[in-house]
Amino acid sequence: MKAEIHPDYHTINVKMTDGTIFQTRTTWGKEGDQMSLDIDPTVHPAWTGGSAKLLDTGGRVSKFKNKYSGLGF
Repeated sequence: MKAEIHPDYHTINVKMTDGTIFQTRTTWGKEGDQMSLDIDPTVHPAWTGGSAKLLDTGGRVSKFKNKYSGLGF
């Protein structure tokens, strides 16, 4: 591996939306910096499997369901 071409790999603190803080190693920021998250995997429905509502704009979902209703999904 060539010297002087890779970014510095150091420890930072990550502050979750609920206020908890954990340490991780990264190339982001500088040693000891704190990254505050706006969205984190402990509360976001994309990671927790929360109920998401499907917005049917212009009947597209209905058209899709009608078109493929006979396939038995």
